[in-house]
Amino acid sequence: MVKVGRKRVKVGIGLLALLGSTAILASGADIPAPAPSLDQGFHLLYQLNFPEAHQVFAAFQQEYPDNPMGPAGEAAGLLFSEFHRLGVLESQFYENDRAFEARKKLEPDSGVRDRFHAAVELAESRAQARLSHNANDRDALFAMTLASGLKADYAALIEKHNLISLHFTREATRWAKELLTIDPNCYDAHLATGVSQYVIGSMATPFRWLARLGGVSGTKADGIQELTLTARQGRYLAPFARILLAIAYVRENDKSRARELLVSLREDFPQNPLFARELDRLDQQR
Repeated sequence: MVKVGRKRVKVGIGLLALLGSTAILASGADIPAPAPSLDQGFHLLYQLNFPEAHQVFAAFQQEYPDNPMGPAGEAAGLLFSEFHRLGVLESQFYENDRAFEARKKLEPDSGVRDRFHAAVELAESRAQARLSHNANDRDALFAMTLASGLKADYAALIEKHNLISLHFTREATRWAKELLTIDPNCYDAHLATGVSQYVIGSMATPFRWLARLGGVSGTKADGIQELTLTARQGRYLAPFARILLAIAYVRENDKSRARELLVSLREDFPQNPLFARELDRLDQQR
């Protein structure tokens, strides 16, 4: 697993190819260990390898103790692990509005819940500290966007607190817009705005009016367009955007597009059985 510092590395030919620098490694020389990577941590999440993902995010926090993206990544890992345990991301859970509204309030793991909220609070406190010195700090704005989005997902999909989730969704959208103002190429930020617009567009008319009075508006088509931006060009959240798009296309009865997304996810993350399982379910329906 990735560790901060230096270590003596003796490896065979397979690991040499993976790490590169064959001549140096083969001689058994001391080399710097690779820095912990958020990209690696998020990739492990989509493979459902939560223990190793946690180690990567922990190592990142040791290496960069003031960076809020470390605890934000840890919170994402904890939320994904609960989603997996509870079967939250299985598409039949969302096949239509009636099924979504009829969903049961799930029973969270209290230990995971406490660690999740602690990680979110740490991400937010670190982000706010950096924003107090630089209002355009990209990592801080991204961490605030991600933290608010994670809280919205936890409230809606695990606790079934729809109004609380809407409040956090509004916060995530506000932070995402600030982030996109200073970095229009941060395509991960479009996930927050896309989810917000799709959810609002899926609500019954009276609830859409209430949401607009609260400063949140959107349509399902706008939401899909925003999610597509993240799915195509996002860095950390592109696979999650593809998962959400597949669910959206199932809801919109566009099974062919949903299938394309699930096939690509299955190929990119072969250790995750969810995508193959959802493909089988989709093919049986067709």
